[in-house]
Amino acid sequence: MAKRRIDTMEENRAKLIAAARKAFAEKGYSAASMDELTAEVGLTRGALYHNFGDKRGLLAAVVDQIDSEMASQAQEIGAREGDDWKGLLAEGAAYIEMALVPEVQRIVLLDGPAVLGDPSRWPSQSSCFLETKRTVERLIAKEVFKPLDAEAAARLLSGAALNAALWVAASDDPKHVLPKAIETFHALAAGLLMKPA
Repeated sequence: MAKRRIDTMEENRAKLIAAARKAFAEKGYSAASMDELTAEVGLTRGALYHNFGDKRGLLAAVVDQIDSEMASQAQEIGAREGDDWKGLLAEGAAYIEMALVPEVQRIVLLDGPAVLGDPSRWPSQSSCFLETKRTVERLIAKEVFKPLDAEAAARLLSGAALNAALWVAASDDPKHVLPKAIETFHALAAGLLMKPA
């Protein structure tokens, strides 16, 4: 009996996140109606409050889901390079490029920071940072990177990619800004190399 209740709670949570993701992408956080959203999935506002506390909590869950997907996709792209240095560049560029995806742009890069605050403090960003730190540690150990503090280097690289994505998303012409953001991210990362690229 208890297992069925847990399964139902997880199903309700998943339904609410999916409906909110759609509503936030189409209408934006402010214009999305929680009554419409809960009615669409056959649940009450009570289910929303029980699972997320409030609309802001629901946005946090949606942002976490999308940002985690972004990080995972960027890491897969980086892993295809077969080389930590090239992979780091590809991963950063892929993350920045996702700022062109309308759902990512609106929910994660515009509404997310406006409602949830500093993205570098989001759980999904912490996970992304830890992956970057592991890569930086390997590059330092292989003497590809200068013997700097790995945490500092990883935080600055992660911050550069995140801020570049935020800049692209908020710009009047994201497609024009994107190549500049990626080129500069690559140049900043190259500054960590033991020997010039």
